[in-house]
Amino acid sequence: MPCEPLILVPGLLCDEDLWRDQLPALAPLADATVTMEQTRHPAIDAIAAAILAAAPPRFALAGLSMGGMIALEIIRQAPARVTRLALLDTSARGVHDEELAIRAGRMAMVRAGHVDIVMGLQLARFVPMTRLGDSVLIDRALKMMRRVGAATYLRQEQAVMTRADSRPSLSAIRCPTLVLCGRQDAATPLVLSQEIAAAIPGARLDVLEDCGHLATMERPDAVNRALSAWLAM
Repeated sequence: MPCEPLILVPGLLCDEDLWRDQLPALAPLADATVTMEQTRHPAIDAIAAAILAAAPPRFALAGLSMGGMIALEIIRQAPARVTRLALLDTSARGVHDEELAIRAGRMAMVRAGHVDIVMGLQLARFVPMTRLGDSVLIDRALKMMRRVGAATYLRQEQAVMTRADSRPSLSAIRCPTLVLCGRQDAATPLVLSQEIAAAIPGARLDVLEDCGHLATMERPDAVNRALSAWLAM
């Protein structure tokens, strides 16, 4: 039996390496590909449309952080094409004024040349304080963020600020859905995942202990188990 197509969507300041540990683990269950459309367009709806244009007729979909926001937009645009949905460390809420001001401030710092400061601020939100001694994780995350770079980061911040509030449409999702979050996620706190899981009929919520925002990198084995069970649903 052929494997189910699976599209993996990275988050803000993330590239294919975000899903590196998942690709071999999920290979027996899914034909997984990592999209990078989230680096190319300044609006969430445009990113979703580009992913749909390149995707097979029906596919499983998983996104982390900004990738989860894009996944929600994809299922809003083409619900019949998504066979199952995984939302990792993300939010269904729309953008609010305080968030707009924070994101605009970070963008202004990057434009002023303070890229390393912004990267450091973002890393502090992505990785829990208890993991700062994990030099392998920190080095891998920083290298990934630097590969994405300033120009793409600015485009991604602009895109995130265009997202719609997905909460009103969550109850219409009917495909098997996994919602996963690190308990120590400071960027998209657990309450946001609990909100999503409570609103989607039949959704499963997995909470990973001693884990922050980059769950796929921080707790790859636990994420792989959760995604494998989701693909078997």
